[in-house]
Amino acid sequence: MNDEITKETHDPVFLEDRREAALKVAAKQPDQVNLNSLYLRYLVLPAIFLTVALLGGLRIADDGAFVFFRPALVCLIFGTILLVLFARSGVLRLDGWFSESFTPLKNAANGFVIATLFSAAVQAFNSLLPEQGLTFWIVAFCFFWTLWNNLFADFDVRKLFRSLGGLFGLAFVTKYLILANLTAPAGRTWFEALTENPGQEAITRLLDLPRYSGTTGYIQFFAVGLFLLGLYLFPSTTRE
Repeated sequence: MNDEITKETHDPVFLEDRREAALKVAAKQPDQVNLNSLYLRYLVLPAIFLTVALLGGLRIADDGAFVFFRPALVCLIFGTILLVLFARSGVLRLDGWFSESFTPLKNAANGFVIATLFSAAVQAFNSLLPEQGLTFWIVAFCFFWTLWNNLFADFDVRKLFRSLGGLFGLAFVTKYLILANLTAPAGRTWFEALTENPGQEAITRLLDLPRYSGTTGYIQFFAVGLFLLGLYLFPSTTRE
C-alpha cells in the first residue's frame, strides 16, 4: 500500500491536479478577504455610525419619555474640524476614498460612508456637550481649544486617538457623573427643594442644568464607545 502511495505522489498527472487545486484555493482567499472588507466598509461601518447618530441625540426624561435633542451649530463645526484632523493624520486619505479611477457607484458609496462618519462625529459631540447654560459654553470652549490646537500640531494616528479618547472621556465624566449628580431631580415642589437639598436645587437653577434620567448616561456611554469602535475599524483608503 505504501508503494501505491509513493507511486501516486510521483505521478505527474496527480501532481498537476494537486497544484491546480492549491492555486484555486489561493485564488479564493484574496476574493474572500476582499468580500469581507466590502462588508465591513459598506455595511458594518455605516450601521455603526448611523446608530451613533441616532443615539447621540437621545435623552431619557424622568418620566421615561424619549427626548431627541438636536445638535447645536458648534457641533457641526467640531465635526468638520475632526474630519480635517482625520485627513491630516492619515486616518482618512481623501485620494483613497474619492478618485477619477473609481466607478461613479464606488465614489457615491464612499461618499455615503463619509457622510455617516460626519453625522456620527456631530452627534458624538452633541452627546458629550451639556445641553444649555454656562456649562455648555465652558465645555464647548475646551473642545474648541483642544481641536484647534491639534490642527497645528504634528501628531500621528496613535497620538490623535489618545487625544480624542482623553477628550471624550473627560467630557463624559464631567457631564454624566459630575453635573448629573449636581442636578436636582424633577417633579419636586419648591418647598421640598428647599427642605431636602437646597444647594442642589440652587446649582441646578444657577447653571441651568437639564433634568434627565440616569439611563441617559448609559445610552451615551454606549454611543461614544460605538463611535470609537467605528473609528478603529475605519480604513484609511478603499484602493485595492
